[in-house]
Amino acid sequence: MNWPFLPAWPPDVNGFILFGLLMLAGLVGGELAHRSGFLPRITGFIAIGFVLGPSVAGLVTPEMLDGAQVFVDVALGLILFQLGRLLDLSLAWRERPLLAAAVAEAGLAFAAVFLILMQFDIAPIQAAVAAAIGISSSPAVVLLVVRELGAKGPLTDRSLMLVAMNNIFSFLAYTALLPFIHYAHNSGWEIAVLEPLYVLGVSVGIAGVFSWLLLQLARLLPKEETTQFALLIGMIVGTVGVAQLANGSMLLSLLALGVMTRNLDRQSHVLPVDFGSGGEIFFVILFVVAGARLHLSDLSSAGFAAVAFVLARFVGKSLGVMILTRGGMNVRQSALTGLTLLPMAGMAIGLTQMTAARYPEFAATLSAIVLGAIVILETIGPVLTEYALKRSGEVPGVGRGGASDDATHDALAPLSVPPIDPPVPENKDA
Repeated sequence: MNWPFLPAWPPDVNGFILFGLLMLAGLVGGELAHRSGFLPRITGFIAIGFVLGPSVAGLVTPEMLDGAQVFVDVALGLILFQLGRLLDLSLAWRERPLLAAAVAEAGLAFAAVFLILMQFDIAPIQAAVAAAIGISSSPAVVLLVVRELGAKGPLTDRSLMLVAMNNIFSFLAYTALLPFIHYAHNSGWEIAVLEPLYVLGVSVGIAGVFSWLLLQLARLLPKEETTQFALLIGMIVGTVGVAQLANGSMLLSLLALGVMTRNLDRQSHVLPVDFGSGGEIFFVILFVVAGARLHLSDLSSAGFAAVAFVLARFVGKSLGVMILTRGGMNVRQSALTGLTLLPMAGMAIGLTQMTAARYPEFAATLSAIVLGAIVILETIGPVLTEYALKRSGEVPGVGRGGASDDATHDALAPLSVPPIDPPVPENKDA
């Protein structure tokens, strides 16, 4: 008997159900991690996503993950914009040790990953692309751990600025390698030369247009947090849409939007808006989806190459940040800063997917290695970042590990950077 008023069976999971499922699952996972006493909530978000995802329970299917991409894009937009707002170019230029450390750790990480992958008989161009991707650090992990702990201080500020510069350097290095990728696949010289320039130019151009528009509207509209919150959300979502429409890089456009807004806003028309609970919703979904997309098969297929990638990247970045010892930091503080650069996700996944979409065969080995490394780094990265921030003495209510830490911490000059969002009150004792 046909009763048309009954729902279809099996039922289709629509966007509303998916949104609620991801939110509730993430909150449960985050709370369990928080109650452990030593795991950040982000680890719980990622873990619950992994359990629900295709690799384990299969309750969240690949099709559902594709449907959640719009939430992920908005969350990445908020995070990358906020990270870009922390990068004061004039301050970075004055802080020569910080700039030198950024260049050194990016260069050493690239060299270390490239050389180690060559030992696994990886083609030079594939090893170079993987090394360029390896320069990047995950702004989402670092920002969210900082917010959860309420960390505030010069080491935290330097870590955030290094993460921002890492992502810029990673994209520039990847763009510089694009002509060689095209040449290896017998593309014409026009494609090999013009496409990288187009992607770079259009991405920065979109950011320039939206940053100008944002500053003009911020000058005209009431200088209220609620008004500016809505303005920023609209600009971020608009940047995402136009970047996708123009075949630019959404990641670079959003990061550049934040950097331009920070450095062109001479009269402080844009307030340091607290994304608060509204942003937290998207952040939870971002990490639950990230966990659901982790596949142990990526790690097993890449084998020791992925592990070698992680170790080489760690060594390169750790040695590079030691230059910060010339900028008022001691060896211990520089080592802790290096730990905060370990997480890797958003930019790395975006660049890997960009390569795979254009040259699937070329990216097969590359994707296995990079995604295998992400499995490792998204597992240990949040934990090590929380450990580093707690040991730095910049987390309220957490000791610095001894009197000697107090002395060196107090001697470290603060940076003049805009404040990030305050933590959720219940997370202050994390």
